[in-house]
Amino acid sequence: MLLLSKKEDWFGNVRADILAGLVVALALIPEAIAFSIIAGVDPKVGLYASFCIAVTIAIVGGRPGMISAATGAMALLMVNLVKDHGLQYLLAASLLCGVLQILAGYFRLGQLMSFVARSVVTGFVNALAILIFMAQLPELTNVTWPVYAMTAAGLGIIYLFPLLPKVGKVIPSPLVCILVMTAVALALGLDIRTVGDMGELPDTLPVFLFPDIPLNLETLKIIFPYSAAMAVVGLLESLMTATIVDDLTDTDSDKNRECKGQGIANIVSGMMGGMAGCAMIGQSVINVKSGGRGRLSTLFAGSMLLLMVVFLSDWVAVIPMAALVAVMIMVSIGTFDWSSITNMRSKPLSANIIMLSTVIVVVWTHNLAFGVLVGVLFAALFFANKVSHFMYVSSSQTGSVETGIERIYTVVGQVFFNSADRFVASFDFKEAVDKVQIDVSRAHFWDISAVAALDKVVIKFRREGADVELIGLNEASETIIDRFGIHDKPEEIDKVLGAH
Repeated sequence: MLLLSKKEDWFGNVRADILAGLVVALALIPEAIAFSIIAGVDPKVGLYASFCIAVTIAIVGGRPGMISAATGAMALLMVNLVKDHGLQYLLAASLLCGVLQILAGYFRLGQLMSFVARSVVTGFVNALAILIFMAQLPELTNVTWPVYAMTAAGLGIIYLFPLLPKVGKVIPSPLVCILVMTAVALALGLDIRTVGDMGELPDTLPVFLFPDIPLNLETLKIIFPYSAAMAVVGLLESLMTATIVDDLTDTDSDKNRECKGQGIANIVSGMMGGMAGCAMIGQSVINVKSGGRGRLSTLFAGSMLLLMVVFLSDWVAVIPMAALVAVMIMVSIGTFDWSSITNMRSKPLSANIIMLSTVIVVVWTHNLAFGVLVGVLFAALFFANKVSHFMYVSSSQTGSVETGIERIYTVVGQVFFNSADRFVASFDFKEAVDKVQIDVSRAHFWDISAVAALDKVVIKFRREGADVELIGLNEASETIIDRFGIHDKPEEIDKVLGAH
Protein backbone atom coordinates (compact mmCIF):
# COMPACT_ATOMS: atom_id res chain seq x y z
CA MET A 1 0.00 0.00 0.00
CA LEU A 2 2.88 2.38 0.80
CA LEU A 3 4.51 1.70 -2.58
CA LEU A 4 1.21 2.30 -4.34
CA SER A 5 0.84 5.55 -2.48
CA LYS A 6 4.31 6.66 -3.54
CA LYS A 7 3.63 5.73 -7.15
CA GLU A 8 0.39 7.69 -7.06
CA ASP A 9 2.20 10.70 -5.57
CA TRP A 10 4.68 10.69 -8.44
CA PHE A 11 2.85 9.42 -11.49
CA GLY A 12 -0.86 9.77 -10.76
CA ASN A 13 -1.18 13.16 -12.50
CA VAL A 14 1.79 13.40 -14.90
CA ARG A 15 0.51 15.77 -17.62
CA ALA A 16 -1.06 18.28 -15.25
CA ASP A 17 1.91 18.12 -12.89
CA ILE A 18 4.39 18.91 -15.68
CA LEU A 19 2.35 21.85 -17.02
CA ALA A 20 1.76 23.20 -13.53
CA GLY A 21 5.45 22.82 -12.69
CA LEU A 22 6.37 24.85 -15.77
CA VAL A 23 4.06 27.69 -14.69
CA VAL A 24 5.52 27.63 -11.18
CA ALA A 25 9.10 27.66 -12.50
CA LEU A 26 8.41 30.80 -14.54
CA ALA A 27 6.79 32.49 -11.53
CA LEU A 28 9.67 31.46 -9.23
CA ILE A 29 12.41 33.21 -11.19
CA PRO A 30 11.57 36.87 -10.44
CA GLU A 31 10.57 35.94 -6.88
CA ALA A 32 13.91 34.25 -6.20
CA ILE A 33 15.82 37.20 -7.64
CA ALA A 34 13.78 39.68 -5.60
CA PHE A 35 14.30 37.74 -2.37
CA SER A 36 18.04 37.58 -3.05
CA ILE A 37 18.10 41.35 -3.35
CA ILE A 38 16.18 41.66 -0.07
CA ALA A 39 18.71 39.43 1.68
CA GLY A 40 21.60 41.40 0.20
CA VAL A 41 23.13 38.55 -1.81
CA ASP A 42 23.74 37.81 -5.49
CA PRO A 43 20.61 36.72 -7.44
CA LYS A 44 22.13 33.31 -8.10
CA VAL A 45 22.01 32.55 -4.34
CA GLY A 46 18.21 32.74 -4.38
CA LEU A 47 17.90 30.92 -7.70
CA TYR A 48 20.19 28.08 -6.61
CA ALA A 49 18.29 27.88 -3.32
CA SER A 50 14.93 27.65 -5.07
CA PHE A 51 16.21 24.85 -7.31
CA CYS A 52 17.80 22.85 -4.48
CA ILE A 53 14.90 23.25 -2.05
CA ALA A 54 12.17 22.49 -4.59
CA VAL A 55 13.88 19.36 -5.92
CA THR A 56 14.80 18.06 -2.46
CA ILE A 57 11.41 18.71 -0.86
CA ALA A 58 9.71 16.94 -3.77
CA ILE A 59 11.48 13.77 -2.64
CA VAL A 60 11.55 14.04 1.15
CA GLY A 61 8.69 16.44 1.98
CA GLY A 62 5.44 15.49 3.66
CA ARG A 63 3.03 17.34 1.35
CA PRO A 64 2.84 16.37 -2.36
CA GLY A 65 2.16 19.29 -4.67
CA MET A 66 3.45 21.97 -2.28
CA ILE A 67 6.16 24.33 -3.54
CA SER A 68 9.13 25.27 -1.36
CA ALA A 69 11.90 27.67 -2.35
CA ALA A 70 13.61 30.88 -1.27
CA THR A 71 11.03 33.16 0.40
CA GLY A 72 10.68 36.77 1.47
CA ALA A 73 9.90 35.85 5.06
CA MET A 74 13.23 34.03 5.37
CA ALA A 75 15.15 36.67 3.39
CA LEU A 76 14.14 39.39 5.84
CA LEU A 77 15.73 37.41 8.68
CA MET A 78 19.06 37.18 6.86
CA VAL A 79 19.68 40.85 6.11
CA ASN A 80 21.75 41.74 9.18
CA LEU A 81 23.74 38.49 9.10
CA VAL A 82 24.78 39.06 5.49
CA LYS A 83 25.51 42.73 6.12
CA ASP A 84 27.66 42.10 9.20
CA HIS A 85 29.37 38.79 8.36
CA GLY A 86 28.91 37.98 4.66
CA LEU A 87 27.61 35.14 2.50
CA GLN A 88 29.66 32.33 4.05
CA TYR A 89 28.04 32.85 7.44
CA LEU A 90 24.63 32.84 5.75
CA LEU A 91 25.39 29.46 4.20
CA ALA A 92 26.45 28.14 7.63
CA ALA A 93 23.27 29.55 9.20
CA SER A 94 21.23 27.77 6.52
CA LEU A 95 22.90 24.46 7.43
CA LEU A 96 22.20 24.93 11.14
CA CYS A 97 18.64 25.99 10.36
CA GLY A 98 18.17 22.69 8.55
CA VAL A 99 19.55 20.71 11.50
CA LEU A 100 17.16 22.45 13.90
CA GLN A 101 14.20 21.73 11.61
CA ILE A 102 15.12 18.05 11.38
CA LEU A 103 15.24 17.91 15.19
CA ALA A 104 11.82 19.56 15.29
CA GLY A 105 10.51 16.78 13.05
CA TYR A 106 11.92 14.05 15.28
CA PHE A 107 10.42 15.77 18.34
CA ARG A 108 7.09 15.73 16.44
CA LEU A 109 6.60 19.48 16.68
CA GLY A 110 4.47 19.30 13.56
CA GLN A 111 1.63 18.24 15.84
CA LEU A 112 1.61 21.76 17.30
CA MET A 113 -0.50 22.75 14.29
CA SER A 114 -3.45 21.20 16.12
CA PHE A 115 -3.29 24.20 18.49
CA VAL A 116 -3.80 26.67 15.64
CA ALA A 117 -7.50 27.59 15.44
CA ARG A 118 -9.31 27.71 12.13
CA SER A 119 -9.78 31.49 12.49
CA VAL A 120 -5.99 31.89 12.77
CA VAL A 121 -5.47 29.90 9.55
CA THR A 122 -8.08 32.05 7.81
CA GLY A 123 -6.37 35.21 9.02
CA PHE A 124 -3.00 33.85 7.88
CA VAL A 125 -4.39 33.11 4.41
CA ASN A 126 -6.02 36.53 4.06
CA ALA A 127 -2.89 38.32 5.26
CA LEU A 128 -0.73 36.45 2.76
CA ALA A 129 -3.16 37.30 -0.04
CA ILE A 130 -2.87 40.98 0.89
CA LEU A 131 0.94 40.79 1.09
CA ILE A 132 1.13 39.03 -2.30
CA PHE A 133 -0.97 41.80 -3.85
CA MET A 134 1.05 44.55 -2.14
CA ALA A 135 4.26 42.98 -3.45
CA GLN A 136 3.01 43.61 -7.02
CA LEU A 137 2.38 47.33 -6.50
CA PRO A 138 5.99 48.41 -7.23
CA GLU A 139 5.59 46.86 -10.68
CA LEU A 140 2.40 48.91 -11.22
CA THR A 141 3.62 52.25 -9.84
CA ASN A 142 5.08 55.04 -12.00
CA VAL A 143 4.97 52.91 -15.15
CA THR A 144 3.77 53.53 -18.69
CA TRP A 145 0.28 52.65 -19.90
CA PRO A 146 1.39 49.51 -21.81
CA VAL A 147 2.22 47.88 -18.45
CA TYR A 148 -1.36 48.37 -17.24
CA ALA A 149 -2.71 47.17 -20.58
CA MET A 150 -0.50 44.06 -20.47
CA THR A 151 -1.48 43.30 -16.88
CA ALA A 152 -5.20 43.70 -17.66
CA ALA A 153 -4.88 41.55 -20.78
CA GLY A 154 -3.01 38.92 -18.76
CA LEU A 155 -5.79 38.79 -16.17
CA GLY A 156 -8.32 38.50 -18.99
CA ILE A 157 -6.50 35.48 -20.41
CA ILE A 158 -6.16 33.86 -16.97
CA TYR A 159 -9.88 34.07 -16.21
CA LEU A 160 -11.38 33.71 -19.70
CA PHE A 161 -9.16 31.02 -21.24
CA PRO A 162 -10.54 28.23 -18.95
CA LEU A 163 -14.00 28.96 -20.39
CA LEU A 164 -12.96 27.73 -23.83
CA PRO A 165 -14.25 24.22 -24.61
CA LYS A 166 -11.72 21.35 -24.40
CA VAL A 167 -8.46 23.31 -24.66
CA GLY A 168 -9.35 25.59 -21.74
CA LYS A 169 -9.21 22.64 -19.37
CA VAL A 170 -6.04 21.10 -20.80
CA ILE A 171 -3.51 23.95 -20.65
CA PRO A 172 -3.14 26.05 -17.46
CA SER A 173 -4.29 29.61 -18.16
CA PRO A 174 -1.35 31.21 -16.27
CA LEU A 175 1.06 29.47 -18.70
CA VAL A 176 -0.95 30.75 -21.67
CA CYS A 177 -0.86 34.24 -20.14
CA ILE A 178 2.94 34.21 -19.83
CA LEU A 179 3.53 32.84 -23.35
CA VAL A 180 1.03 35.13 -25.09
CA MET A 181 2.10 38.30 -23.26
CA THR A 182 5.77 37.57 -23.99
CA ALA A 183 4.98 37.08 -27.69
CA VAL A 184 2.95 40.31 -27.78
CA ALA A 185 5.70 42.30 -26.04
CA LEU A 186 8.33 41.02 -28.50
CA ALA A 187 6.11 41.52 -31.55
CA LEU A 188 5.25 45.10 -30.63
CA GLY A 189 8.70 45.91 -29.29
CA LEU A 190 7.27 47.26 -26.06
CA ASP A 191 9.70 49.05 -23.77
CA ILE A 192 8.54 47.51 -20.47
CA ARG A 193 10.24 45.87 -17.50
CA THR A 194 11.23 42.22 -18.01
CA VAL A 195 12.64 39.39 -15.90
CA GLY A 196 16.10 40.26 -17.21
CA ASP A 197 15.82 43.68 -15.57
CA MET A 198 15.47 42.04 -12.14
CA GLY A 199 19.10 40.94 -12.03
CA GLU A 200 21.75 38.89 -13.78
CA LEU A 201 20.84 35.25 -14.30
CA PRO A 202 23.49 32.60 -13.52
CA ASP A 203 25.19 30.81 -16.41
CA THR A 204 26.58 27.80 -14.52
CA LEU A 205 25.17 24.93 -12.49
CA PRO A 206 25.52 25.07 -8.69
CA VAL A 207 28.48 23.24 -7.14
CA PHE A 208 29.13 21.79 -3.71
CA LEU A 209 30.27 24.60 -1.44
CA PHE A 210 30.93 24.01 2.27
CA PRO A 211 30.93 27.34 4.14
CA ASP A 212 34.42 28.82 4.48
CA ILE A 213 34.21 29.89 8.13
CA PRO A 214 36.02 29.01 11.35
CA LEU A 215 34.37 26.08 13.14
CA ASN A 216 34.33 27.29 16.74
CA LEU A 217 32.02 28.46 19.51
CA GLU A 218 32.26 32.08 18.42
CA THR A 219 30.86 31.19 15.00
CA LEU A 220 28.02 29.27 16.64
CA LYS A 221 27.17 32.31 18.78
CA ILE A 222 26.94 34.41 15.64
CA ILE A 223 24.77 32.13 13.51
CA PHE A 224 22.59 30.37 16.08
CA PRO A 225 20.14 33.26 16.73
CA TYR A 226 19.59 33.67 12.99
CA SER A 227 19.30 29.91 12.42
CA ALA A 228 16.78 29.50 15.23
CA ALA A 229 14.63 32.37 13.92
CA MET A 230 14.76 30.99 10.36
CA ALA A 231 13.91 27.49 11.59
CA VAL A 232 10.83 28.73 13.47
CA VAL A 233 9.53 31.04 10.73
CA GLY A 234 10.30 28.48 8.02
CA LEU A 235 8.46 25.67 9.78
CA LEU A 236 5.55 27.92 10.70
CA GLU A 237 5.03 29.09 7.12
CA SER A 238 5.56 25.58 5.75
CA LEU A 239 3.10 23.93 8.13
CA MET A 240 0.50 26.64 7.58
CA THR A 241 0.92 26.30 3.82
CA ALA A 242 0.59 22.52 4.10
CA THR A 243 -2.68 22.99 5.98
CA ILE A 244 -3.97 25.31 3.26
CA VAL A 245 -2.99 22.91 0.45
CA ASP A 246 -4.62 20.09 2.44
CA ASP A 247 -7.88 22.05 2.29
CA LEU A 248 -7.51 22.94 -1.39
CA THR A 249 -6.86 19.34 -2.43
CA ASP A 250 -8.97 17.60 0.24
CA THR A 251 -5.99 15.43 1.20
CA ASP A 252 -3.80 15.00 4.27
CA SER A 253 -0.12 15.75 4.79
CA ASP A 254 2.51 14.40 7.16
CA LYS A 255 3.48 17.48 9.19
CA ASN A 256 6.38 15.86 11.04
CA ARG A 257 7.84 14.51 7.79
CA GLU A 258 7.46 18.00 6.35
CA CYS A 259 9.56 19.41 9.23
CA LYS A 260 12.33 16.93 8.48
CA GLY A 261 12.01 17.48 4.74
CA GLN A 262 12.36 21.26 5.10
CA GLY A 263 15.47 20.69 7.22
CA ILE A 264 17.08 18.37 4.68
CA ALA A 265 16.24 20.79 1.84
CA ASN A 266 17.85 23.72 3.65
CA ILE A 267 20.99 21.69 4.34
CA VAL A 268 21.23 20.78 0.65
CA SER A 269 20.65 24.43 -0.29
CA GLY A 270 23.36 25.65 2.08
CA MET A 271 25.86 23.16 0.69
CA MET A 272 25.11 24.21 -2.90
CA GLY A 273 25.57 27.93 -2.34
CA GLY A 274 21.92 28.75 -1.66
CA MET A 275 20.12 30.40 1.23
CA ALA A 276 17.51 28.81 3.48
CA GLY A 277 13.89 28.77 2.37
CA CYS A 278 10.50 27.28 3.14
CA ALA A 279 7.09 26.60 1.59
CA MET A 280 5.60 29.33 -0.60
CA ILE A 281 1.86 29.89 -0.34
CA GLY A 282 1.66 31.86 -3.60
CA GLN A 283 3.50 29.35 -5.75
CA SER A 284 1.74 26.45 -4.02
CA VAL A 285 -1.62 27.97 -4.92
CA ILE A 286 -0.43 28.54 -8.51
CA ASN A 287 0.56 24.88 -8.65
CA VAL A 288 -2.75 23.63 -7.31
CA LYS A 289 -4.83 26.03 -9.44
CA SER A 290 -2.86 24.92 -12.51
CA GLY A 291 -3.66 21.27 -11.81
CA GLY A 292 -0.51 20.23 -9.93
CA ARG A 293 -1.16 17.61 -7.27
CA GLY A 294 1.83 15.26 -7.07
CA ARG A 295 5.50 15.39 -6.16
CA LEU A 296 6.36 15.46 -9.86
CA SER A 297 5.02 19.04 -10.12
CA THR A 298 7.42 20.26 -7.42
CA LEU A 299 10.37 18.34 -8.88
CA PHE A 300 9.65 19.63 -12.38
CA ALA A 301 9.27 23.22 -11.14
CA GLY A 302 12.68 23.15 -9.47
CA SER A 303 14.39 21.38 -12.35
CA MET A 304 12.90 23.66 -15.02
CA LEU A 305 13.83 26.71 -12.96
CA LEU A 306 17.51 25.77 -13.14
CA LEU A 307 17.42 24.68 -16.77
CA MET A 308 15.71 27.89 -17.85
CA VAL A 309 17.97 30.34 -15.99
CA VAL A 310 21.17 28.52 -17.03
CA PHE A 311 20.44 27.30 -20.57
CA LEU A 312 17.44 29.39 -21.68
CA SER A 313 18.31 32.63 -19.92
CA ASP A 314 18.00 34.70 -23.12
CA TRP A 315 14.38 33.62 -23.52
CA VAL A 316 13.50 33.87 -19.85
CA ALA A 317 14.99 37.36 -19.64
CA VAL A 318 12.44 38.77 -22.11
CA ILE A 319 9.35 37.63 -20.18
CA PRO A 320 7.48 40.83 -19.25
CA MET A 321 6.99 41.38 -15.53
CA ALA A 322 3.43 42.47 -16.30
CA ALA A 323 2.55 38.89 -17.24
CA LEU A 324 3.94 37.56 -13.96
CA VAL A 325 2.19 40.36 -12.03
CA ALA A 326 -1.09 39.22 -13.58
CA VAL A 327 -0.40 35.65 -12.41
CA MET A 328 0.39 36.82 -8.86
CA ILE A 329 -2.75 38.99 -8.73
CA MET A 330 -4.70 35.87 -9.70
CA VAL A 331 -2.99 34.07 -6.83
CA SER A 332 -3.88 36.88 -4.43
CA ILE A 333 -7.54 36.85 -5.44
CA GLY A 334 -7.72 33.06 -5.30
CA THR A 335 -5.93 32.84 -1.96
CA PHE A 336 -8.11 35.34 -0.08
CA ASP A 337 -10.99 33.68 1.78
CA TRP A 338 -13.83 35.94 0.67
CA SER A 339 -16.40 33.99 2.69
CA SER A 340 -14.61 35.12 5.85
CA ILE A 341 -15.83 38.64 5.03
CA THR A 342 -19.31 37.84 3.76
CA ASN A 343 -20.04 35.51 6.71
CA MET A 344 -18.72 37.75 9.49
CA ARG A 345 -22.21 38.47 10.83
CA SER A 346 -23.03 34.78 11.20
CA LYS A 347 -19.76 33.92 12.96
CA PRO A 348 -18.99 34.46 16.67
CA LEU A 349 -17.42 37.81 17.53
CA SER A 350 -14.40 36.01 19.00
CA ALA A 351 -13.69 34.22 15.70
CA ASN A 352 -13.81 37.53 13.79
CA ILE A 353 -11.48 39.22 16.29
CA ILE A 354 -8.98 36.34 16.01
CA MET A 355 -9.05 36.43 12.21
CA LEU A 356 -8.75 40.23 11.95
CA SER A 357 -6.00 40.47 14.57
CA THR A 358 -3.95 37.85 12.68
CA VAL A 359 -4.40 39.76 9.42
CA ILE A 360 -3.51 43.15 10.93
CA VAL A 361 -0.36 41.95 12.71
CA VAL A 362 0.95 40.00 9.70
CA VAL A 363 0.33 42.86 7.27
CA TRP A 364 1.66 45.48 9.70
CA THR A 365 4.86 43.64 10.66
CA HIS A 366 5.34 41.51 7.52
CA ASN A 367 6.19 38.78 10.04
CA LEU A 368 4.08 35.64 9.77
CA ALA A 369 5.27 34.32 13.13
CA PHE A 370 4.09 37.41 15.02
CA GLY A 371 0.67 37.30 13.37
CA VAL A 372 0.07 33.63 14.04
CA LEU A 373 1.35 34.00 17.62
CA VAL A 374 -1.12 36.83 18.28
CA GLY A 375 -3.94 34.83 16.71
CA VAL A 376 -3.17 31.72 18.77
CA LEU A 377 -2.95 33.85 21.93
CA PHE A 378 -6.35 35.44 21.31
CA ALA A 379 -7.85 32.04 20.49
CA ALA A 380 -6.51 30.59 23.76
CA LEU A 381 -7.84 33.52 25.79
CA PHE A 382 -11.29 33.35 24.24
CA PHE A 383 -11.41 29.58 24.70
CA ALA A 384 -10.36 29.79 28.36
CA ASN A 385 -12.95 32.49 29.01
CA LYS A 386 -15.70 30.49 27.33
CA VAL A 387 -14.89 27.24 29.13
CA SER A 388 -14.71 28.98 32.52
CA HIS A 389 -18.32 30.11 32.18
CA PHE A 390 -19.52 26.50 32.04
CA MET A 391 -18.29 25.88 35.59
CA TYR A 392 -20.89 26.24 38.35
CA VAL A 393 -21.53 25.06 41.89
CA SER A 394 -24.99 24.14 43.24
CA SER A 395 -25.83 23.29 46.85
CA SER A 396 -28.49 21.62 49.00
CA GLN A 397 -28.96 21.17 52.75
CA THR A 398 -29.85 18.10 54.81
CA GLY A 399 -30.20 17.39 58.54
CA SER A 400 -31.36 19.71 61.32
CA VAL A 401 -30.02 21.59 64.30
CA GLU A 402 -30.64 18.56 66.50
CA THR A 403 -29.00 15.97 64.19
CA GLY A 404 -26.44 18.27 62.63
CA ILE A 405 -26.72 20.43 59.52
CA GLU A 406 -24.96 19.16 56.40
CA ARG A 407 -24.42 21.29 53.29
CA ILE A 408 -23.82 19.39 50.02
CA TYR A 409 -22.05 21.26 47.23
CA THR A 410 -22.06 19.82 43.70
CA VAL A 411 -19.36 21.12 41.36
CA VAL A 412 -19.92 20.89 37.59
CA GLY A 413 -17.44 21.85 34.89
CA GLN A 414 -13.78 22.66 34.46
CA VAL A 415 -11.80 24.21 37.30
CA PHE A 416 -8.59 25.94 36.15
CA PHE A 417 -6.82 29.28 36.44
CA ASN A 418 -9.64 31.28 34.85
CA SER A 419 -12.47 29.69 36.84
CA ALA A 420 -10.65 29.21 40.18
CA ASP A 421 -11.85 32.48 41.74
CA ARG A 422 -15.46 31.78 40.68
CA PHE A 423 -15.13 28.32 42.22
CA VAL A 424 -14.06 29.74 45.62
CA ALA A 425 -16.77 32.46 45.53
CA SER A 426 -19.48 29.81 45.09
CA PHE A 427 -19.12 28.58 48.71
CA ASP A 428 -20.69 30.20 51.80
CA PHE A 429 -18.04 30.03 54.51
CA LYS A 430 -20.11 31.99 57.07
CA GLU A 431 -23.00 29.53 57.16
CA ALA A 432 -23.16 27.58 60.41
CA VAL A 433 -23.00 23.93 59.34
CA ASP A 434 -21.62 20.82 60.98
CA LYS A 435 -20.58 18.99 57.85
CA VAL A 436 -19.76 19.98 54.28
CA GLN A 437 -19.73 17.49 51.43
CA ILE A 438 -18.17 18.60 48.11
CA ASP A 439 -19.18 16.38 45.21
CA VAL A 440 -16.74 16.80 42.28
CA SER A 441 -17.76 13.74 40.28
CA ARG A 442 -18.87 16.03 37.44
CA ALA A 443 -15.85 18.33 37.62
CA HIS A 444 -12.21 18.26 36.61
CA PHE A 445 -9.25 20.04 38.20
CA TRP A 446 -6.69 21.01 35.57
CA ASP A 447 -3.83 22.96 37.13
CA ILE A 448 -2.22 24.15 40.36
CA SER A 449 -4.53 27.19 40.41
CA ALA A 450 -7.49 24.82 40.63
CA VAL A 451 -5.76 22.75 43.32
CA ALA A 452 -4.97 25.91 45.33
CA ALA A 453 -8.62 26.98 45.06
CA LEU A 454 -9.79 23.60 46.40
CA ASP A 455 -7.28 23.80 49.26
CA LYS A 456 -8.56 27.27 50.10
CA VAL A 457 -12.17 26.08 50.24
CA VAL A 458 -11.44 23.01 52.40
CA ILE A 459 -9.17 24.85 54.82
CA LYS A 460 -11.63 27.76 55.21
CA PHE A 461 -14.48 25.39 56.08
CA ARG A 462 -12.31 23.54 58.58
CA ARG A 463 -11.29 26.81 60.18
CA GLU A 464 -15.00 27.51 60.69
CA GLY A 465 -15.33 24.15 62.47
CA ALA A 466 -17.03 22.14 59.74
CA ASP A 467 -16.15 18.56 58.86
CA VAL A 468 -15.31 18.51 55.13
CA GLU A 469 -15.68 15.48 52.86
CA LEU A 470 -14.52 15.46 49.23
CA ILE A 471 -16.13 12.82 47.01
CA GLY A 472 -16.13 11.84 43.33
CA LEU A 473 -12.60 12.79 42.31
CA ASN A 474 -11.64 11.33 38.95
CA GLU A 475 -8.24 9.71 38.58
CA ALA A 476 -6.55 12.59 36.76
CA SER A 477 -7.80 15.21 39.22
CA GLU A 478 -6.84 13.01 42.17
CA THR A 479 -3.29 12.68 40.83
CA ILE A 480 -2.68 16.42 40.57
CA ILE A 481 -4.39 17.11 43.92
CA ASP A 482 -2.34 14.43 45.70
CA ARG A 483 0.84 15.94 44.27
CA PHE A 484 0.22 19.63 44.83
CA GLY A 485 -2.68 19.85 47.29
CA ILE A 486 -2.21 20.50 51.05
CA HIS A 487 -5.71 20.13 52.51
CA ASP A 488 -5.12 16.44 53.26
CA LYS A 489 -1.59 16.96 54.62
CA PRO A 490 -1.81 17.83 58.34
CA GLU A 491 1.68 19.31 58.60
CA GLU A 492 1.02 21.66 55.67
CA ILE A 493 -2.39 22.63 57.05
CA ASP A 494 -0.86 23.44 60.41
CA LYS A 495 1.52 25.83 58.68
CA VAL A 496 -1.35 27.56 56.88
CA LEU A 497 -3.59 27.73 59.97
CA GLY A 498 -0.67 28.93 62.04
CA ALA A 499 -0.05 31.72 59.60
CA HIS A 500 -3.57 32.95 60.21
